[in-house]
Amino acid sequence: MAKSFDFGRAPGHLIRRAHQRAVAIFMEETSGFDVTPVQFSILNALIDQPGEDQITLAGRVAFDAATSGSVIGRLEAKGWVRREPDERDKRRKLLWVTPEGEQAALQMKRAASKVQARIVERLDTQERQQLALLLRKLVKDPDASK
Repeated sequence: MAKSFDFGRAPGHLIRRAHQRAVAIFMEETSGFDVTPVQFSILNALIDQPGEDQITLAGRVAFDAATSGSVIGRLEAKGWVRREPDERDKRRKLLWVTPEGEQAALQMKRAASKVQARIVERLDTQERQQLALLLRKLVKDPDASK
């Protein structure tokens, strides 16, 4: 009987390792942009929904709302995001991607596609589809059954 916990077979450990690999590949492919996966997600989410508030945005990209402000601050410092108070509620901050931010996101799009391909390169087509289905199911995406 093994004396220690078998991390090599533990789903949580394997998911963490897969996440590490995914982030490492992302950072390698996007090294010229000095951007993190979360920053890239925020840029793209704001391109889709300009003028969204910080809390709603954090929920859409599945990121902690409390720390999203600092991530947005870094994007703002790069000149990629503009943050303004809501006219109806000054406590609420609304966000827009700047033209520079949109250009950067578009330039990163090809790298992001390459990242996705590299993450699953060891899997065949059926395995890729199955992995995507299972991951959506794990994160409780309502579209997981599609």
